[in-house]
Amino acid sequence: MNESQLRWAKRFKWISLAEGLSFLVLLGIAMPLKYGFDMPLAVKYTGWAHGVLFVVYIYAVYPTAKSLKWSFSRTFFALVASLLPFGPFLFDRNLNKSQQTKF
Repeated sequence: MNESQLRWAKRFKWISLAEGLSFLVLLGIAMPLKYGFDMPLAVKYTGWAHGVLFVVYIYAVYPTAKSLKWSFSRTFFALVASLLPFGPFLFDRNLNKSQQTKF
């Protein structure tokens, strides 16, 4: 893996983990606060942050896939992973297993 590819891989990993964590915080903390304790602002702000991170993740998939020469199925898996609560973490694990260099 060359310098440029490593940079793309690291950048995507951090975006992916931030997006996945924001989704878990939204589902596991903000939603219970909204519906259990009548605190709708928790979902408003956490949902907004998650939405921004989701868009950044989606926009980061294509250039990362192009740089790292991902197959269509791996790129599709990256896109589907963004829709599942633990998806980005599973995708990152799968990516680490398949790459020669851990990042």
